[in-house]
Amino acid sequence: MRAIALALSLAASTATAQTCGGPVGAFIQGVKAEAMAGGLPATTIDAFFQGAQIEQSVINADRSQGVFQRDFISFSRALISQNRIDNGRVYAQRLDSTFDTIEARFGIPRGVLLAFWAFETDYGQVQGSFNTRNALLTLAHDCRRPELFRPQLIAAIELFRRGGMNPATTTGAWAGEIGQLQKLPREIVRQGMDGDGDGVVDLKGSSPDALMTGANVLSSLGWRANEPWLQEIVVPENLDWAQTGLNHKASVADWVNRGVRPREGSLGPSNLPASILLPMGRNGPAFLAYPNFEVYFDWNKSFVYVTTAAYFATRLSGASVYDAGNPSAALSGAQMQQLQQKLTARGHDVGGIDGILGAMTRAAVQAEQARLGLPADAWPTLDLLNRL
Repeated sequence: MRAIALALSLAASTATAQTCGGPVGAFIQGVKAEAMAGGLPATTIDAFFQGAQIEQSVINADRSQGVFQRDFISFSRALISQNRIDNGRVYAQRLDSTFDTIEARFGIPRGVLLAFWAFETDYGQVQGSFNTRNALLTLAHDCRRPELFRPQLIAAIELFRRGGMNPATTTGAWAGEIGQLQKLPREIVRQGMDGDGDGVVDLKGSSPDALMTGANVLSSLGWRANEPWLQEIVVPENLDWAQTGLNHKASVADWVNRGVRPREGSLGPSNLPASILLPMGRNGPAFLAYPNFEVYFDWNKSFVYVTTAAYFATRLSGASVYDAGNPSAALSGAQMQQLQQKLTARGHDVGGIDGILGAMTRAAVQAEQARLGLPADAWPTLDLLNRL
């Protein structure tokens, strides 16, 4: 027994010492020790890793996310097609009872889940061909984001123990997501639901299971039942642009007093906090972002993806096509990197020099616009780049 305890202790210290990188065999032994310390059976763990390997294609995919460098208008027009809108209506009708159950239980409109379903897998048609275990192992071993993927790798072992995946054959997205709504193992273990009543949680083959699980995930992330998430608005030309952006909030009543009005329909409750979202500045589309919009960032960290998914959900719920306006031209990826370097040099934290206009870069842009006496709408222009 003392020998076994010593072996486990040494393995545990290996796991602590090698949180990422290094020899793959030693890394796997460390993960095995951590999983065993968490209560998973050794036979299950060994079976899970049988034949496991690092896949360079996963690393290549992780390093090639240039699509998120696109601006909101071009990104949304690329993702939102008439075919996806038409199919959304078809699936909404086909799974009407499932959506009714979700709306009654979680207070989440069907348009929200339909939008994710469309963007993630084209309503279940394209779920990914990467081996899930190998993808998670590769990303956990890689030292870019081990704190995210190592726990997911261990959760995948638990999912395997429950019969929810086969490490040799289960496939999905390059980042280890599984099923029609592309959920990671920890979410499946914690929030997986049987939506079709067959006693099995099958996120790949059962649309009701995938949708119920997606709704449960959103609810666990803090979705506020029966509240709006995003709404197109018309803003006055004399609005204080420095007060726009997700880092500034005011009540709906306050925004109304400042001249904000809905483009169609009516705004949310007057006491609801909200932010003015100008994805392409004061001359582009304008939205009011409610508290539920923040939940989207727990589903995906990309600003342009989140904004597009939330907007598409409004379209699937009956909203009109947004007014694109006449925004200034977007910076290229290389120009955005130059801008981020200049912002970083001035002490701003932009979250990395990646050429992507995310929330942190937007906040830094807005601060510099205000300092320079420019309209502080958080939309970077060539003029701002040159001035910096």
